[in-house]
Amino acid sequence: MSSYFILKAIHITSAAVLFGTGLGIAFFKWITDRSGNVTAIRVVSEKVVLADWLFTLPAIIVQVATGVALMNTLGYSLSQAWLAWSVVLFCLAGLCWVPVVWLQIRMRDVARESEGAGASIGEGYWHYARLWFWLGVPAFTAVILVFWLMVAKPE
Repeated sequence: MSSYFILKAIHITSAAVLFGTGLGIAFFKWITDRSGNVTAIRVVSEKVVLADWLFTLPAIIVQVATGVALMNTLGYSLSQAWLAWSVVLFCLAGLCWVPVVWLQIRMRDVARESEGAGASIGEGYWHYARLWFWLGVPAFTAVILVFWLMVAKPE
């Protein structure tokens, strides 16, 4: 098997990990938030932060490294519109992800404080949760569009 196919397999696998982890995190966090159960929200918030560090961040790094390597191996350049748009959309998703991580850490901390005090989660948590949700919309849309661009490679 050639190094190109190994590189491509790693790139595709890391894309699947990136999208799958993001979708899984979003689903479990969103559905748990809807429960209103402070203990469940605290536990899931802690796991969401951990999953981002263990899976999402490494997948982002692998995506960039293998993407650049594939671009060089195949002789592609950013003058190709589909590739340039892929990079722009990937960066847009990343620009959404950075504040999302900060929001997840804050929500985790608020959930811990609320559970420790035996209180319900206050409006601050729900403000963070709304921002988190709406930052996810352009991020997921961007990633889906990157998948399409990588497969279709439109001219």
